[in-house]
Amino acid sequence: MDNMEFTSSYSLKGILREVLRYKTGVFSLLIFAILILLSVYAYLSMPYDKAKELWNDSQAWLKYPRNAIPTWLAFFTGKNLPKNIYLKDPKIESVSETPKIVKYVYDINYTYDDFPSEFNIFLNSTFKNNPPNLRIYWINPYGDRILLFEKVQRAEKDIFYIGNESSIEQKFIEYYKEKLGFYPNFPVTVMRGLFGETENPKVNKGNYKLEIEVQFTDKSDTIEIEPIIYGKVYGVAGTDHLRRPLELGILYGTPIDLAFGLGASLSITVIQLILATVSGWYGGWVDNLIQRLTEIYMLLPFLPLMIMISLFYKLTIWQLLVVLIILSLFGSGIKTQRAMVLQVKTLPYIEAARTYGASNMRIVFLYIIPKILPPVIPGLIISIPAYIFLEAILSLFGVLDPTEPTLGRIIEEAFQNGALYKGFYYWVIEPSLIIVLLAISFALLGFVIDRIVNPRLKEV
Repeated sequence: MDNMEFTSSYSLKGILREVLRYKTGVFSLLIFAILILLSVYAYLSMPYDKAKELWNDSQAWLKYPRNAIPTWLAFFTGKNLPKNIYLKDPKIESVSETPKIVKYVYDINYTYDDFPSEFNIFLNSTFKNNPPNLRIYWINPYGDRILLFEKVQRAEKDIFYIGNESSIEQKFIEYYKEKLGFYPNFPVTVMRGLFGETENPKVNKGNYKLEIEVQFTDKSDTIEIEPIIYGKVYGVAGTDHLRRPLELGILYGTPIDLAFGLGASLSITVIQLILATVSGWYGGWVDNLIQRLTEIYMLLPFLPLMIMISLFYKLTIWQLLVVLIILSLFGSGIKTQRAMVLQVKTLPYIEAARTYGASNMRIVFLYIIPKILPPVIPGLIISIPAYIFLEAILSLFGVLDPTEPTLGRIIEEAFQNGALYKGFYYWVIEPSLIIVLLAISFALLGFVIDRIVNPRLKEV
C-alpha cells in the first residue's frame, strides 16, 4: 500500500472549492447558512441572557394563546381558526356620578369557524380606599343580555379568567334550557355559551357586545381594562403549554445545540488526535499506557454514565460538555489515528527531519498531525449530529437544566405534557425537524469531504 493513500494535499480553501462542486455539499452548506443567519438574527434582536430570562418568565406570556397551532398549519385544516382578539377602544358611558359608575362597551365581530380557547380580562386600577366592583354583561347576536358575573377587583392588577368561572357555565346551561325548553344534549362550556348557537353546538357568527359596568368607591379612582379573546392559531411555530411562542425556543435553541455538538466534536477529535500521535510516535510505555486507557474507556457504559452524572449533579449544558469531553478523551478514534501515525512516521521527510535534529514536539505538531488531519476531518463533521442527539436524549430523560431553551428541552416538555396524545404534533415535529436537518447536513458534508480527501472514494 502506498503510504500516501490515506492523506490529501488539499488545503482548506481547496477542500471548500471541491465541496461546492457537489450538489450535496451545496445543499448542506445552504442549510447551515440559513440556520446561522437565523441564529445571528435572533442574537442581534435580543441578547441570549434576556431571551433565556423571558423564556422562563411565565408572566410574560399571559396574553398569548395556550397550545396554539402555527399559522401555516391552520391552512391545512380547511377552517378559519380563531386568532387572538384584543378588544380596544371601548365606548365609555357615565352611568352615575354618585356613586361613580362607568360603563365600557366593546363591539366584537366574530367570523371564525371555531370557538376561542379562552377569554380573560386584564385589569389595572388605582383606588383611594376600596377596589372597584365590576358587573360584566354579554350580549349575543340574538339580542339577549346575560349577566356573566359581578365581582370586586382583588388588587390593583388583576385578571378575570372568564373561561374558568363555573358559575358562568351554570348560567349558560340555564340559558340554554330556557331557550330550548329542555336540557341541551351537548356539553355546554363557557366558550360554547358565549359564541355558540342555542340549537346545536356550532359557532354562531355575528356581532357581540361586552359590557363592563365599573362602580368606584371614590371619584378619583381609575381603571384600565384589556379584554382578550384567545385564539387557536399563533405565529410561525405555535405556542406551548405555558403560552410561549416556540419560534423563540427554536431560534435560540438551534445555536446552542450547534455550539454543543461542534464544541464536543472539535474538542474530542483534537484531543484524541494529539494522544494518538503521541502514542504512535513515542511508542514504548507511553504507547502502552494510552492504548490500555483507550481500551478501558471503550468498555465504559457511556450513556448510563452521562445520565447518572447529570442526574446527581444537576449540570448545565456547558458543564455537561466538559464531562462529555472527559469521558471521551480515550475513544476508539485513537486506535484508528494511531495506525495512520505508524505509517506516516516511516515516510522519508520524517526521517529527514530526524536527521537535521528536529525535536519530537516539532515532528508531532508540525509534520505528523498536519499530514493525518485531512482524513480525520470527515469523521469530525459526521460526529457532530451524534452529540446533538445526545443533548436531545439527555433532555428527554429530564436530567439537564430545565431553564435552558434547547431543542431537546422543547421536545421533552412536549412529551411531558402529552403533546402527541392531545394532537399538538407541531410541538414535537418542529424541533425534531431542525435536529434532523442538522444531522443530514453534517452527514452529507462529511461524506463529501471524505470523498475529496480519500483517493479511493474519489475514483468511484
